[in-house]
Amino acid sequence: MQKAWLKEFFETIVTAVILALIIRTFVVQPFKIPTGSMEPTLIPGDRILVLRYAYGLRLPFTYKRIAKFHSPETGDIIVFNYPEEPMRDFIKRCVGRPGDSIEIRNGQIYLNDKALKTDPFNRIYYYNRGPYGREGEILRVPQDNYFALGDNSASSKDSRYWGYLNDKYLIGKAFLVYWPPNRIRILK
Repeated sequence: MQKAWLKEFFETIVTAVILALIIRTFVVQPFKIPTGSMEPTLIPGDRILVLRYAYGLRLPFTYKRIAKFHSPETGDIIVFNYPEEPMRDFIKRCVGRPGDSIEIRNGQIYLNDKALKTDPFNRIYYYNRGPYGREGEILRVPQDNYFALGDNSASSKDSRYWGYLNDKYLIGKAFLVYWPPNRIRILK
């Protein structure tokens, strides 16, 4: 009787751990926002959920994609491995997709020669800092890469500093702030 209870308890715990690992690895993963680089959209301390499968499935502990479903769209809030230090996770907004031309002119983003005037782009003054995106410079996003910027342009280390984000570093799409309770909302 004692052994049967212990065996059932052990099987339940092992099953729960395996399911949690599968869900966290392939479906949804929580993250905590550490800095103000995405303010006012996300503030330090916000806890978010990220759809890991949104852009495809990666083999754990590798950058190899086993399936690709979608690509980030302009405006998506994306989580990725920081290209200069891949063990760190970063969160930024996708601005440019493969083949797009990007220019930062007078604080505004020009995507394929047209000013981005939709939210949140129309509320942000983008600075021309870093070696990428200087005033008068038009960048062409290479194949399998993206251009990502923080919503807090004055305080964001983003593609203006480290260049293009390779597709292999994508983790997923941020879709929900779940903590603190007064900030719970779907992200757009």
